[in-house]
Amino acid sequence: METIVSSKGQIVLPSPLRKRDNIRAGQKFSVERLRSGDYRLVRQQAPGDDLVAWLRSCPEKGYFKAPHFTDSTDDILK
Repeated sequence: METIVSSKGQIVLPSPLRKRDNIRAGQKFSVERLRSGDYRLVRQQAPGDDLVAWLRSCPEKGYFKAPHFTDSTDDILK
């Protein structure tokens, strides 16, 4: 894919890449110069991204079962 640097130095990520990787306006990226003409663009992690990824990795629906509780706390106190 190709893109063009604007007169302001901005580079537009092509729409297919943004859609595939769920890139939204306002997300931050770091740019690293590897050598002349080669650069690396890395999306920075937003606060809470780890939690979202963890929740999405949970097993299928119905995997977790509610614990069985009795009406009495006698067992807890023993």
